[in-house]
Amino acid sequence: MMKKLVTALSGLAIVGSAALAQAQTPSTAPVAVPAASPAPAPAPTPALAPAAPAKADPQAGFVKSVRGNVQLLNGTGATRPASPGDALGTVDRIVTGPDSSASVVLRDDTTLVVGPSSRLDLKEFHFDGTTYEGGMLVSLLRGSMRMITGLIGKTNPDAVRVETQTATIGIRGTDFIVQADGKP
Repeated sequence: MMKKLVTALSGLAIVGSAALAQAQTPSTAPVAVPAASPAPAPAPTPALAPAAPAKADPQAGFVKSVRGNVQLLNGTGATRPASPGDALGTVDRIVTGPDSSASVVLRDDTTLVVGPSSRLDLKEFHFDGTTYEGGMLVSLLRGSMRMITGLIGKTNPDAVRVETQTATIGIRGTDFIVQADGKP
């Protein structure tokens, strides 16, 4: 049965490639053009519209899990309670209450786990899923955070930065924990 199927498919491939070759071969037969009628002017070809620039994806990632009281604050200042599946914008703040935590997955597969009584700002995030180029800046204002870097950290570790009120950390590993007491 399988042999018949393979034989039939290869026969179709041979017929298809022969038809393609025949269609691409220029014809040598003369083409008769009536002498009395002048050749029509070629129709103007429409100018191609310039390609629209790629629209920046305003979504940096999504909330994977929430425990307790977790709030998301977007760039316009609007606050909403976080729920699993919620979109995370490229400049959002995550605020966790006591005995609360949240796990967030970014588009490059970076995972951020925000601990209790924490404030974390995603200040900058950009990622091109085709070229794997991008960068991120995360600011831990208070509390704790664990980061497991994704494609950005693996392909270009210098493009991943974490700030606290007293230091900026350049990332060289792929899994680390940061804690900030919130006092300058």
